[in-house]
Amino acid sequence: MIGAVARSAVYELLALPLAFTRVRTRLRVPRRLLSEHVGAHKLSPTRCLVQSVLSGGVGLLGWFLAMLSVLVLVRGLAYPLVTGDDYENSWGGPTLVGAWVVHAVLGVLIAPVFLAMIAMFGRLQLRLTRTVLGGDRSWWAIPAALVLAAAGGLFFVAWVQQI
Repeated sequence: MIGAVARSAVYELLALPLAFTRVRTRLRVPRRLLSEHVGAHKLSPTRCLVQSVLSGGVGLLGWFLAMLSVLVLVRGLAYPLVTGDDYENSWGGPTLVGAWVVHAVLGVLIAPVFLAMIAMFGRLQLRLTRTVLGGDRSWWAIPAALVLAAAGGLFFVAWVQQI
């Protein structure tokens, strides 16, 4: 179970560089990494471009969540090293120990949620590849990828502006 989740997460993180590779490579990686066969069906330059754009957009979101999971773990576990002296206004304050405990617990709880989301995006990547390149009739994969890529872009902009 955990191995399948980890492989799906790795596939999601590979989706961004795979978006720039040949179609044969995009079809071979799911078979080797996930033991899932994806056959080519009615390939065209348009289908390849659509798969590249959608897969790349969702892949960027996966990398952003991976970065956030590392950030939340580092900031939570190493809280005294990455923050100033103002513990009175931080979560868990007014003492350093209270603030450290709260941030560490939040980091340890949030990071696995982000990793599970990355694994779910990996399963979406597989479905997207099967739909666009393999001729599968999953109508929801393309709109889901569009919504996730757009929401990820908005989330990234909002995150950058709050820094």
